[in-house]
Amino acid sequence: MDTIKSFKGYGKVDEVEEQAFRKKNRKRLIILIVSAILFLIAVVGIVIGTVVHKNNKKDDDSKQIPSSAQSLEALCSLTEYKDSCISSLSASDITDPEALFVLSLKIAMGSVTNLSSVPQNWSKLTKEPKVQRALKVCETVFDDAADKLIESVESMKVNGGEKLLSGPKIDDLRTWLSSTLTDQETCLDALEEMNATFVNDAKLLMKNSTEFTSNSLAIVANILGILGRFNIPIHRKLLSNEEFPEWVAVGDRRLIQEVNPKPDVTVASDGSGDVRTIGEAVKKVPKKSKTRFVIYVKAGEYVETVRMDKSLWNVMMYGDDKTKTIISGSLNFIDGTPTFETATFAVAGRGFIARDIAFKNTAGAAKHQAVAMRSGSDQSVFYRCSFDGFQDTLYAHSNRQFYRECDITGTIDFIFGNAAVVFQSCKIRPRQPLPNQFVTVTAQGKKDPNQNSGMSIQKCDLSPLDALTAPTYLGRPWKQYSTTVIMQSTIGSFLHPLGWIEWVKGVEPASTIFYAEYANTGPGSSVAQRVKWAGYKSSITPAQAAQYTVPSLIQGDTWLPATAVVFDSTL
Repeated sequence: MDTIKSFKGYGKVDEVEEQAFRKKNRKRLIILIVSAILFLIAVVGIVIGTVVHKNNKKDDDSKQIPSSAQSLEALCSLTEYKDSCISSLSASDITDPEALFVLSLKIAMGSVTNLSSVPQNWSKLTKEPKVQRALKVCETVFDDAADKLIESVESMKVNGGEKLLSGPKIDDLRTWLSSTLTDQETCLDALEEMNATFVNDAKLLMKNSTEFTSNSLAIVANILGILGRFNIPIHRKLLSNEEFPEWVAVGDRRLIQEVNPKPDVTVASDGSGDVRTIGEAVKKVPKKSKTRFVIYVKAGEYVETVRMDKSLWNVMMYGDDKTKTIISGSLNFIDGTPTFETATFAVAGRGFIARDIAFKNTAGAAKHQAVAMRSGSDQSVFYRCSFDGFQDTLYAHSNRQFYRECDITGTIDFIFGNAAVVFQSCKIRPRQPLPNQFVTVTAQGKKDPNQNSGMSIQKCDLSPLDALTAPTYLGRPWKQYSTTVIMQSTIGSFLHPLGWIEWVKGVEPASTIFYAEYANTGPGSSVAQRVKWAGYKSSITPAQAAQYTVPSLIQGDTWLPATAVVFDSTL
């Protein structure tokens, strides 16, 4: 039986490793401060030199152009893995930082692609069914990671008149590279969760792919942002309230707002539609469609496991109401399924929209990890949906996601993952767990400081589903850079005064986390007795809070308007 003293949950952190990380982190911070100053001086010099050279070729030829070594030093100086950055790029004599970045992407792509056959090789090391299932998770996420890197490389190809760098392109690249790192981390999480004996060997084998990906992410996050400010000013347009982010196309807005959009396929369990199951409808979705494919699911409970892989783009699925159209399943960790694969409904293809549907995992509290919905869909929208479960109900795995007017219920870490995700006007309902357990609303999984992921709960209502008596917290930091902000929300009296809890009991989380509360109301919103962690902020400025709104955290002003989902773009 899991107790308050012993319970750690999915993705547990070893206490010795955590303490070692904190010592290492203090040293890293000192190095970063010094290198940051050197980096800014170097990069500004390179940028100015490059721009002047390009725009004024007739100037005195004696003006010095930065050498490839100087460019490389500047590019690699703020990466997490400087040695691997320099060694992987040093064979090139390229001086243009953009071209070096593209090269780093190709190197990362090759390294991740080489992982595709690794799970099959690992499978020969064990006959344990649980570990074999974890290796299937690795196959899935490695495949997804390779696709994202291929797409990243393709996006850097310049078409006629197009700038190589732009604000939206930088945002996309950061998102895809962040997701690629999350995919690789997910494989290790699954192997550790299932107690694979070769986890350390797997980490060593994946060392190059994770470091190369992290390096490319650091470059685009730090250096290309500076280049963008020199060459392509990035000014995001803030939208008025009650508009959708721009990544939601005009046609999609109409679909979401229509009472009954015309479906391409109708699902009805009573035979009155085109097909009887959602799985049958999914098989009819064209691969990588650039136009919207609409699936209407009539009222009823559909007991099935649904998988929409990365090749299924731009699908909209809507039901008759979140209390009438229900998709339910019961896969769970206790019965031998890795958390990643317990999802009743999982979607990875970009541009997914769900409206007026309930997603449930009925396994119950005793079965521990049991996901109702797992989303890795970039620029996805969930509108007026319900997510019902106990532990790990909603897995916001990766990429950019938006939830509006949804109901989410659960016990331990029931909103978790490493997406860049905003929840607006949602009802978040903690429920009574097993005896001697506590409740945590969130568990955010940011692992790399340059990932643009994080969790924002804005203008939501947090109140119990039932007679909740267990100690209940807003969240706990799953990884070293966990990022969660609760703002402008109503918090009920159920909340423990500390507000947050450690991942490992008695071990203060790393100072690199960012947890904050802003302008909340309700009896549970007082921050007077909150935790005193270095990474927790009981008060932040409006400017800081604005970084966790739709336009900033998920770049929603560029894609949400096309979906027609109502959203608030400002505080």
